[in-house]
Amino acid sequence: MAQPAQQDEFPILGIDYIEMCVGSAKHIAYYLCNAFGFSVIAYRGLETGSKGEVSYVLAQGDIRFIVTGSLQPGSLVGYSVAHHGDFVADIALRVPDACAAYDTALQRGAIDFVEPRLYKDEYGSLTIAAIKTYGEVIHSLVERKEYTGIFAPGYASINKDASSGVGLRTIDHIVGNVPLGEMNIWAEYYARVMGFANLVHFTDSQISTEYTALMSKVMWDGTGKVKFPINEPALGKRKSQIEEYLEFHGGAGVQHIALETDNIVHTVSQLRLRGVEFLSIPQAYYSDSLRARFRDVRTVDIDALADLGILADRDEEGHLLQIFTKPVVDRPTLFFEIIERQGSRGFGLGNFKALFEAIEREQAERGTL
Repeated sequence: MAQPAQQDEFPILGIDYIEMCVGSAKHIAYYLCNAFGFSVIAYRGLETGSKGEVSYVLAQGDIRFIVTGSLQPGSLVGYSVAHHGDFVADIALRVPDACAAYDTALQRGAIDFVEPRLYKDEYGSLTIAAIKTYGEVIHSLVERKEYTGIFAPGYASINKDASSGVGLRTIDHIVGNVPLGEMNIWAEYYARVMGFANLVHFTDSQISTEYTALMSKVMWDGTGKVKFPINEPALGKRKSQIEEYLEFHGGAGVQHIALETDNIVHTVSQLRLRGVEFLSIPQAYYSDSLRARFRDVRTVDIDALADLGILADRDEEGHLLQIFTKPVVDRPTLFFEIIERQGSRGFGLGNFKALFEAIEREQAERGTL
């Protein structure tokens, strides 16, 4: 694997939040709370003086989602949702100095979106700037060191009883899909602008089935706090999952968000009880060879994984367990991954074939393979 990138002039403290633009913010917030165990902690809307947009801030562990909808016809949010469907619009990065990060990014060739702005209320001040990346995805650069409020100025705190959650702890990685020929362009963009390094590169020979293939580069900040795999389609006999995504999303965008848990068996059991739908994995996957690979790992119960449809992979650093939901929006675009890492920094290379065949079965049912 690649050596860690040097965090020179663009230090990143982590992912601050992920914002989704949706057709109905209230309904998506309700779904994420009831299906995935999130709690609403803050709100922005007509009652708080926001005339054009409504937003709900959801929390679980260190994860923060903003779900935003339009209050006015013809708004930018409404236009974007009409084009993309419900989608991830902002992967916000927390930085120690938003102005310095913004200036450095522009000097290194970043695509400008919003100049630094200072927001204030009785809890202090918050500085936010933003740059563009693939598709309509932006990175807000958020400086919070002078702010003590629940989330941000303009948001009202919600004092409801918080959900106990389902054990989701943090954001592990966020995957973007781009058209053929753009993977290297955006990988180089992250390397140049933010100093990211290529953690691992998957070729179409590694990520393929009889019918479809893709290529992927995983860009990371060198600390593991931020990991961005970037996928592009490869030539195949039929339409790949990446091509299906690009068609229904209307271009490049975020394909899935990986949420980390310390106990995937518990988390997935709770999610299934709450009605979350996952990709179906054939029982043949849980073969004697898989059991042999994990025979000496006492914490991995293959029978429990088989009951829940959880995938397992192992490398020289440890192992990981993972499972993928079906699309959580109307279009076959955005979905979630649930992942537990025990030492491994990988992305489940040994599971790619089983995963992609499962996705192809879903595509066949939709008639888009």
